[in-house]
Amino acid sequence: MATNILMPALSPTMTEGTLARWLKKEGEPVKAGDIIAEIETDKATMEVEAVDEGVLGRIVVAAGTAGVKVNDVIAVLVEPGESAGAAPSAKPAPAPATPKTEPPVPVQATTPSVAPGGEASLNPQPLPPKEGGRIAVSPLARRMAQQAGIDLGSLSGSGPNGRIVKADIEAALSRGPAAKPAAAPVAAAPAPTPAAAPAPKPAAPVPAITAPHTAVPNSTMRKVIARRLSESKQTVPHFYVSMDIEIDALLKLRAQLNATSPKDGPGAFKLSVNDLVIKAAAVALRRFPNVNATWTEDAILQYHDVDISVAVSIPDGLITPIIRKADQKGLAAISNEMKDLAARAKAGKLKPEEFQGGGFSISNMGMYGVRDFSAIINPPQAGILAVSAGEQRPVVKDGQLAVATVMTCTLSVDHRVVDGALAAEWIAAFKRIVEEPLSLML
Repeated sequence: MATNILMPALSPTMTEGTLARWLKKEGEPVKAGDIIAEIETDKATMEVEAVDEGVLGRIVVAAGTAGVKVNDVIAVLVEPGESAGAAPSAKPAPAPATPKTEPPVPVQATTPSVAPGGEASLNPQPLPPKEGGRIAVSPLARRMAQQAGIDLGSLSGSGPNGRIVKADIEAALSRGPAAKPAAAPVAAAPAPTPAAAPAPKPAAPVPAITAPHTAVPNSTMRKVIARRLSESKQTVPHFYVSMDIEIDALLKLRAQLNATSPKDGPGAFKLSVNDLVIKAAAVALRRFPNVNATWTEDAILQYHDVDISVAVSIPDGLITPIIRKADQKGLAAISNEMKDLAARAKAGKLKPEEFQGGGFSISNMGMYGVRDFSAIINPPQAGILAVSAGEQRPVVKDGQLAVATVMTCTLSVDHRVVDGALAAEWIAAFKRIVEEPLSLML
C-alpha cells in the first residue's frame, strides 16, 4: 500500500520549511531509519529519517523548494512493484462550497410571501428548512436556481423534510416572473445616515531604495529570529545589571587544568573561558533558583534542573544548544560537550532536543573583543548573561593602583520574574565564583 511522506514538524515553532535536498532518488529502496532528506527549519538544517520500509515511488516536492507547509505531502513511499499513483491524496477533497451569493433566509414572522399575481402577501408562508444553517436544497436544484436567478428563500420545498428539489424549481419557472421576489409595497423611510468618520491618513510611504544594493532573501531562521526577538523586546520588561569581574585567578586555574590533560584520547580536554563561565553560572543558578524560572500569568515556573542555553553563531544567524544539568557536570565534561554541540550546530546537525528548552542563556562575545553589551532575553526564559572580553584594566587594590584582567558581564532579566535586588544578588554571587574559581572544583 502506498504511503504519503509528510513534511515533519521538527521544532515547536515550525510551520513551514525548505526541503534542502533529497538523499534518496525515485525508485531507490528505503529502510526504516534511513536518512531520506534534509529540511531547513526555523532553527537549523535537519535530517529526516524514514519510518517505514518500501521504495521511494515519487518525489512530490523538489529539492530546494521553500515554504513547504508542515504535513504537506513531500513524497510517496510504495511497496516493490506498486505504482506511486496508488497513494492516498495529500488532503481530502473539500466539500463543494455553497455560493456566497445566496441571500440570507428572511425571518418568518415578518417576511411577506409572493402571491401568484406577483404582489406581496401579508400571509407568511413556511420557509424552507435549513441544514447546518443553510437552505435545504438538492445540488441540482441549487444549480438550476442559480442559472435562472430564482431566490431560494422564496420557495417551499416538496422533497423529504421540506427539501427543495428539481420539481420545485421547474414549478417556479412555469410561474414566470412571479417566482422572483417583489419589492415591498411601502418602502420604509430610510434611516438618517450618520456622518462619515474622517478617513485615516495613509501611512507615509517607505522611500524607495535607490542606492546600489544586493537583496539577500531572508532565511526561515532569520525570519524567526526577527520575530522572536522583536516580541521579546516589546512584551518582556527587560532589566539590566552589570559588574566588572577580575578573571586572573580563573585564567590561572584554566592553564593549570589544561596542563594536566592528556594529549589525546577519551580523557583529553581543553578548557575555554566560556566553559568555566558556564559552570560558574550554573552554580549561581543552583544557589538562586528564582532566576532559573519562567513567567506565566498563573504562576512563576522554577526549573528543577539547571539547563543552560549557549548562543552559537552559525551562517544563517544563531542557535542555542543546551548543556543539560550543567551544575552537576565537571569542567572537562562541559568543555567536551560544548565543543561537540557547537560543531554540530555549525553543521546543522543538532537534534531538536539539543536546542529546545533551557532555563537560562549565556551569550559570550569576548572572542570578538567586545568590551560591553546587553543581550535580549530568549523567551520563555527569564534571564541571559552577556559576557564580554577580558582585558587588562587599571584597578585599585588596598588603596594602590594595580593592573588586572577584567571582563564586564551584564545580566538581562525579565522584571516580572526577577526583581532588581535578586538580579544584583545573583550577579554578585557569579562574580565571587569567577574570582574564586577553586570553588568550581568542589
